[in-house]
Amino acid sequence: MISETYLDFCFIREQAGEFAFVIDEVLKNTFGKKRLNWFLEEKTIDGADMVIAEVKGMSDWSSEEDTLLFLETNADPKFWEYLQGYKMFIYPVTKGCNSCGTH
Repeated sequence: MISETYLDFCFIREQAGEFAFVIDEVLKNTFGKKRLNWFLEEKTIDGADMVIAEVKGMSDWSSEEDTLLFLETNADPKFWEYLQGYKMFIYPVTKGCNSCGTH
């Protein structure tokens, strides 16, 4: 089953610079074989590097639970080390296009 996939991740580490580059590599290693794209926003706050990653596209996950199982099996250890929060929405495509409202 194909699903519209929207994932938001918040990654934080002690300030060292170029954190977006590190997170981009982590996401490539984790999602490289999926039809997903991401946008990264890097900030420095109170001596820490923070990257907000917005991941979206089409996946073969039918639920948030499927997505978490995939991450538990495939995510780079750095993904878990830096992850501080997430939000995900998985919308299985049943008939037609979910985002355009036709079924």
